[in-house]
Amino acid sequence: MPETDLVLEQLRYIRDDLKARADRTDLRLTNMEQTLGQLYTMAGSDRATANSLGRRVDRIERPLELRDGA
Repeated sequence: MPETDLVLEQLRYIRDDLKARADRTDLRLTNMEQTLGQLYTMAGSDRATANSLGRRVDRIERPLELRDGA
């Protein structure tokens, strides 16, 4: 096998290996982006729940005059 063929074969191997690694990296990045989006959604939902609970507590405390400083 001529030396240039051997070099070309090695370069093809390196190219294929780099492409496979890039594909795996893209997949992992996509998964991380989806997870981050889900976390943002959950945080927004938690914030809405906390606000709702705060309003409910206010409605309970107001008629009972339980509020500090009010």
